[in-house]
Amino acid sequence: MASNNQGNQGGKSNRGFASMDPQRQREIASEGGRAAHEKGTAHEFTSEEAREAGRKGGMARSANRRNAANSGGSGGGNSGSHGGGGSNS
Repeated sequence: MASNNQGNQGGKSNRGFASMDPQRQREIASEGGRAAHEKGTAHEFTSEEAREAGRKGGMARSANRRNAANSGGSGGGNSGSHGGGGSNS
């Protein structure tokens, strides 16, 4: 069956922000940040706000790790007796 992405390898589009090289993405993002600061609409964290954000992030990460451990880990291991073993006769 023919693909709509003619000339592209692996089905990836050559359009949009995500397809740009990382250096160009950083340049564009930096321009946006500078513009926001010049306009006065950029948010600047106080040390208290940054501390609170870090605390929340740490709590969320530890909760995610705890939930992963309770549900059988990260899925990388092979535990239990799954699979076909031979007979001992």
